[in-house]
Amino acid sequence: MEPYLQPTTFFDYDQPQLKAWIEAQLEGAPDDPLEQIKALYLSVRDSISYNPYVFRTAPNTFSASYALEAGESYCIPKAVLLGAAARSIGIPSRLGLADVRNHLSSPRLIEWLQSDIFRMHGFIELYLNGKWLKATPAFNRQLCELMNVEPLEFDGLHDSIFQEYTESGEAHMEYVNDHGLFEDVPHAFIVAGIRNAYPHLFTESGGEEPSLSEAGSLEADLE
Repeated sequence: MEPYLQPTTFFDYDQPQLKAWIEAQLEGAPDDPLEQIKALYLSVRDSISYNPYVFRTAPNTFSASYALEAGESYCIPKAVLLGAAARSIGIPSRLGLADVRNHLSSPRLIEWLQSDIFRMHGFIELYLNGKWLKATPAFNRQLCELMNVEPLEFDGLHDSIFQEYTESGEAHMEYVNDHGLFEDVPHAFIVAGIRNAYPHLFTESGGEEPSLSEAGSLEADLE
């Protein structure tokens, strides 16, 4: 389990700002690691807004500390942030990647991606009470309210993967392809997958980063 506990360039819980943030989230929390990770899950889920438009290819943008500093991110860095916080309190963590079909998104995001398949969706696995559990802190409460779905909870006992249906019974998300589990962020693999899935984003920009005609957020799309 040792590799799943170590700080890395991406799971960088040894960074002072991140260490201080973790300590602040756990202030007044019980000593029980299960209760601590539940508190950290909620902090990551709701204090970092989910915004897929901020995706960039630079390695540092995949790190836990970058997600914290930015205050908004997408699924992979948010999962890494929770995983880094978990490692800091002695809970092993590893990153999971999969492709998902998102039935509920904004027209602008679907138009940008030219697809309803989200390639390289990230979640984190946490080793608790002798087994690996999936946790997905991607979608913050405010965004979920705009999407008419319940925020995804994590009880430390069961997998927390995705909201399959909205509150009104419409299909929301489904997993379509599994890319595996990783002790650290496979940066080159992720970027290659994104480039392969959405080549138009990089062709239009003429550079290393995907094109964005204007700054924005998924929450703003839905308001």
